[in-house]
Amino acid sequence: MTLLMRKDTVPVYVGGVQIGGGAPVVVQSMTNTDTEDPMATARQVIELSEAGSELVRITVNTPRAAECVPEIAQRVNDAIGHVPLIGDFHYNGHRLLTKYPECAAALAKYRINPGNVGKGAKRDDQFATICKVAVDNNKPVRIGVNMGSLNPELVLQKMQENTDRNLGKNGDEIMNDCMLISALESTALALDCGLREDQVIISVKTSTPRYLIELYERLSEETRQPLHLGLTEAGMGMKGQIWSAAALAVLLEQGIGDTIRVSLTPRPGGDRREEVYACQEILQALGLRQFAPSITACPGCGRTTSTTFQELANETQEYVRARMPEWRAEFEGVEDLKVAVMGCIVNGPGESKAANIGISLPGNGEDPVCPVFVDGERYANFSGTREELSQQFRDLVEGYVSRTYPRRVAEPIAS
Repeated sequence: MTLLMRKDTVPVYVGGVQIGGGAPVVVQSMTNTDTEDPMATARQVIELSEAGSELVRITVNTPRAAECVPEIAQRVNDAIGHVPLIGDFHYNGHRLLTKYPECAAALAKYRINPGNVGKGAKRDDQFATICKVAVDNNKPVRIGVNMGSLNPELVLQKMQENTDRNLGKNGDEIMNDCMLISALESTALALDCGLREDQVIISVKTSTPRYLIELYERLSEETRQPLHLGLTEAGMGMKGQIWSAAALAVLLEQGIGDTIRVSLTPRPGGDRREEVYACQEILQALGLRQFAPSITACPGCGRTTSTTFQELANETQEYVRARMPEWRAEFEGVEDLKVAVMGCIVNGPGESKAANIGISLPGNGEDPVCPVFVDGERYANFSGTREELSQQFRDLVEGYVSRTYPRRVAEPIAS
């Protein structure tokens, strides 16, 4: 299957990252720290960036949060270098961006929700104010329409029109129409306010996958702007990941979508990086991008009543993820590494041979040894406790990476 790409989209640059215009689909995420705590927010930005998020959005909702944005950007830059930060504005963005010019300058992009930028006659003026700040700072914007925060006046108008003209549309159809109207009219207004075509990205987010697919299919026919994909609230855990993958895969296979976020609800104290990994897995599964070594593991069955292979697969994946920031910086092509952790002799040797490094643990009734394969050839038999097996396997992976992948050449320092 050949995946299509919307080559005709206008390229938009966000802090040096190209979105659209045939560029690879960009991964982004959002912090859930209090932006008024610059240390905690910078720390999470760093974690998300090192996990592979190429753009990171932060909430800017109070004067103190706006004051903290330059400090957050500086802390991140001092620690790991430049990470494009997106300011998420609702209700008071026009005031914060004008009152705190250092905030406006430090951000790489502004997100505007046209459903809550203002009410009545003030709406267009306040929207225009944000656009003017973007023009003055040469920053792009994302016009982000959400099902849950549509302009109520527009919705009432379209519902009345549906009744008066006997159009026969149901409530969901009217809401979807309103989302498209809001996105397209807001884009036109942004351009009228002086933003260039290459400064506008659009999104129309809902929490229902089939509506999301329909909305973006229609939107892609109406505009040349790059499109940001994602369910507005995907949900928790497996549900959020599956619903996101079901919607985004259909669109990406059609070449629709230039940047994505999987908006997972984290468990209390959970790992915010999970939404980054979810984005990467979707793109990697479709063959659009390669972010990290793939870990193949069998699901288990009555042959594999021991939990050893499950624990080893989990430990291997966590180890690879933890090492990827350093590996990515040091070795070229390490993202293409394939690892297999299998639980019995049925598919174990075959999958292990197909991977760069594979191990086949013994199932019920099999000899208590673990054949290990490297690049298709039998390498050794491992044995011992799970902890010993895990250490041996990690050492093997580490050695393989350092021997196989060329080291990156350091950039010369300009004199």
